[in-house]
Amino acid sequence: MERFKDTSSQPSRREIREARRRKGGGALEFLLILAISFALVFGVVRPFIVEAFYIPSESMEPTLQVNDRVLAAKFVYYFTTPERGDIVVFRSVENPDEDLIKRVIGLPGDTVAIQGGTLFVNGQPRQEPYVARGVGGFATFGPVTVPEGHYFMMGDNRSNSQDSRVFGPVPEENLIGDAFLRFWPPGRIGLI
Repeated sequence: MERFKDTSSQPSRREIREARRRKGGGALEFLLILAISFALVFGVVRPFIVEAFYIPSESMEPTLQVNDRVLAAKFVYYFTTPERGDIVVFRSVENPDEDLIKRVIGLPGDTVAIQGGTLFVNGQPRQEPYVARGVGGFATFGPVTVPEGHYFMMGDNRSNSQDSRVFGPVPEENLIGDAFLRFWPPGRIGLI
């Protein structure tokens, strides 16, 4: 006696193709999703939300090293203003095509001075555990008053940083974003 296979419960080739099409579809759908993703990243995320920046110099050592890569939140300053101690990416005062990264030291209206290597803001000495120690730098500077709508920026490596002591306070419109995450190199990934 010959046995026949019951194929009534198995799907046909046409049914398999239909199921695949319904499940998610093919190259055209993938390309469309990819194109939309690129448009969102480069048309919305990078210009308005977050952007990666490369650290080219030693001016922020020991906090940031040469060749580190950081992310800066660009939207933050639409809703709030920088605070003392924030690490900020901004367009250079001297060369608008160049982006710099420094720490906010003085807010609008603050008086900033350095005496004997100690930073004073509004006449009060500031504790700065992030500053590179034992490297000299400006032993005396100022006092200067930060104009309204400007911020006084300094690198953590005070002896090797071209900052507001050289080019003056940074206008608020030059601020790009608040650096918040080091994502490269892998061994140094973390919040900053």
